[in-house]
Amino acid sequence: MLNQDQFLLDNGFFGWIYKILTPIEWLMTQVIALFHKLLTMVGMPAIGSSWILSIIFLVLVVHAFILPIYIKQMKSMRKMQALQPKMQRIQNKYKGKNDQASKEALGREMQQFYKENDFNPAGSCLPMLVQGPVFMCMFYTLSAIPFIARGKRAALGAFDVETARQFSETKLLGVGVSDTFSSANVSGRIVMGVFIFLMCLCMWYMQFNNMRKNLPKESLEGQQLMMQRMMTWGMPLMYIFSGVTMPFAVLVYWLTNNICNMLRSLWQVYSFPTPNSPAAFAKEERDHRKENERRAKAGQVSLEEEELIQAKELAERKETEGYQRKQPQRKKKKK
Repeated sequence: MLNQDQFLLDNGFFGWIYKILTPIEWLMTQVIALFHKLLTMVGMPAIGSSWILSIIFLVLVVHAFILPIYIKQMKSMRKMQALQPKMQRIQNKYKGKNDQASKEALGREMQQFYKENDFNPAGSCLPMLVQGPVFMCMFYTLSAIPFIARGKRAALGAFDVETARQFSETKLLGVGVSDTFSSANVSGRIVMGVFIFLMCLCMWYMQFNNMRKNLPKESLEGQQLMMQRMMTWGMPLMYIFSGVTMPFAVLVYWLTNNICNMLRSLWQVYSFPTPNSPAAFAKEERDHRKENERRAKAGQVSLEEEELIQAKELAERKETEGYQRKQPQRKKKKK
């Protein structure tokens, strides 16, 4: 990509990958162009913030698309955690058995187990399978636009030479959307550095909040704790090395995406916490309090009072019927 006359992402292995992803790239350019047209229709300038907002709206469209998949993933993960003891029993049944027959039997039993419980173990990967190619295509598209503007590459979807030139002239806070950290001036590098810092901060807080609130106590001991800390601190640092190579337009996309991911993660910890985690205990207390408030407004007894009433009725029933279980009696047959 450093060669100003040749777009290197069109060559080699990645060129083959991006060729496969052409339909997504085409659709992405159409979405950006559509939002740009709508924003200019309401009075925004054709060059400038309208293109930046179009990128941001594209991120929101992607997240709106994957939200139902994400909710399904959360439910799938909770179901997996509930079924974990049963899965463990099946796995322990074949523990230490490495012969082919045992492996096939384990596979059959696990498949049957998934079928009976309507569970797909790959369900948790779906959001990443959607977001991964989208980010790759976004990086490719926004990197290709300067080459399209200079006539060094063919048009891509809605971006012909004229549209690409218009996009390339857009600036935010004095930084051109096609600038990279190495090509920007000092003030531009400061702005891009702030964007990269905010990207890292969003990722760090998302991981930190998940480790602090959404993991059971047994997952925060020994080697597992070390792995969680490495992910919390290591993954954000990766953004520093990759962020300095990205065009500024990609950083806009990436920061918006990280903010959306962070907000979605906060909502997940609040609404779909991991069982036996601090967030799960907090949700139980919150649900308990809300139920009591609902009952108070409806003029009903509280959960605590209901438990006392049930305990009192059980004690009275035991006093009346005795402590031994009443044996069932056979019905007399009519002669």
